[in-house]
Amino acid sequence: MYKNILIATDGSKLSDKAVAHAIELAQALGSRLTAFYAAPDYPLPAYADGVVYEPVSRKEYTKLAGEDAQRILDAVTAKAAAAGLECKTSYSIAAAPWEAILAAAKKQKCDAIVMASHGRRGVSALLLGSETQKVLTHGKLPVIVVR
Repeated sequence: MYKNILIATDGSKLSDKAVAHAIELAQALGSRLTAFYAAPDYPLPAYADGVVYEPVSRKEYTKLAGEDAQRILDAVTAKAAAAGLECKTSYSIAAAPWEAILAAAKKQKCDAIVMASHGRRGVSALLLGSETQKVLTHGKLPVIVVR
């Protein structure tokens, strides 16, 4: 049925439930796993009193985002390994995580996506629509949504 399943994760507890579901599904179907994390885009600099304040440089932000992604994706690969499955990983820094998720699924030749019903986006998800909803709306692959 599904040969390569993309797990979209943000490291949240609900996302961990989606990871567990994807691992069980991959075991049952004999599928490969690909874990993906979309790091938030570089924060815009703040302007105050005629001075530009950048929280960190772009280079430093890229390094920190990579470390965060590694921590989150290592947890997924450890769970997959404990279940006897191999798991590829990838991440990107993205202004629109849903676009990055769909691009990763295409690049990795995945035929299904497993993700949580909502992530760590808080109030903005209520106002703008969740990343999951956007993946469902714009994607062509089957999406398994875990609550």
